Amino acid sequence: MANKTIVMSKLKRLLQLHSQGKSKLFISKYLELSRNIVDKYILQYRLLDLPLEEIEKLTDTDLDKLFFVQVKEDLAPRQKVLYSFFPYMEKELRKTGVTRQLMWEEYISKHPDGIKRSQFNEHYNRWCKKVNPVMHMSHKAGDKMYVNYAGKTLQLVDKDSAEVHQVQFFVAILGSSQYTYAEASLSQGKEDFISSVENALHFFGGVPAAIVPDNLRSAVTKSNRYEPTLNETFFDFAEYYGTTILPARAFKPRDKSLVEGAVKILYTRGYSTLRDKIFFSLKEVNVAIREALKAHNSAKLSGRPYSRQGLFTEVEKQTLSPLPIKRYELKQQSFATVMLNGHVYLGQDKHYYSVPYQFIRKKVKLLYSAGQVKVYYKYNRIAIHPREPKP
Repeated sequence: MANKTIVMSKLKRLLQLHSQGKSKLFISKYLELSRNIVDKYILQYRLLDLPLEEIEKLTDTDLDKLFFVQVKEDLAPRQKVLYSFFPYMEKELRKTGVTRQLMWEEYISKHPDGIKRSQFNEHYNRWCKKVNPVMHMSHKAGDKMYVNYAGKTLQLVDKDSAEVHQVQFFVAILGSSQYTYAEASLSQGKEDFISSVENALHFFGGVPAAIVPDNLRSAVTKSNRYEPTLNETFFDFAEYYGTTILPARAFKPRDKSLVEGAVKILYTRGYSTLRDKIFFSLKEVNVAIREALKAHNSAKLSGRPYSRQGLFTEVEKQTLSPLPIKRYELKQQSFATVMLNGHVYLGQDKHYYSVPYQFIRKKVKLLYSAGQVKVYYKYNRIAIHPREPKP
């Protein structure tokens, strides 16, 4: 009877009663279920570590997949060994160069009477779908960081005027470990966006091989199915940190499903506790977000014996490239024509900067930060000067 399944409506009611603090004996009698079945599904619910509100939103089909019997007592001895190997295998596959063939060879070396490779792969695919009913994608450690903004906003109240301001909710997630960073910012503008991405890199303590933004105006100036046009400042930021920008492709929901899933879970776990609080500064909001983030990263992944924090520390952290010594200086740009005296004029500071005389009457681009002014002609840098922000 322990392997007998129940209808999903009854399962939802079982979890509701359990969340209300009802005893297993009460649930068993009330729903006319055996104690073994009640024990089995409550155990599985605890292993999944998902909020009840999120589970209640699932369809019956997804719920049935989510509560696939993983309790070891219900498995044959040979399956126990096989299925206990899969969480370790999933973690190892995130490492560069590790393949399913290598994992099967390791499995069979430990268990010579184990199953053949084709069956091994079939069972692993089935296990992946059962423990994670949403779309499953494989990510190598240190490969990509996904960034996006949540659709919902948080609120700040001005102490003096009592005016309410909307603030944006930024989320970044590493593809392999699903280790997540979040913060509130005043806007989705270029400066705030780049600052949030940089804060995420420093939170992770390293740089992934690529950053994948949704087609945000602050990251992509022109969307295209095949080759989006990147915001030039964001591209310069990526070059400074030694990474690549790979915008999520139009009409390819798999490209951004991971970060959207992280946003959804963070909102389920954190937003419900934040929405009724009154915040008077951006710092207060981010302190509250950091607390919710800590709980999110330390919670076990659905159907896995490890957390995002544990997976990041063990597998992904060491694969990230080191951070630069200094933070990125945000750059502005302007265009000017080289005058006959061999100088260009930066209107922002009402200051003149020299360039080689060969470029007299040529139109050039000026990229300037708080500390430097660089002059470019047809993608080649022709001059660099310390910035003098005075006439």
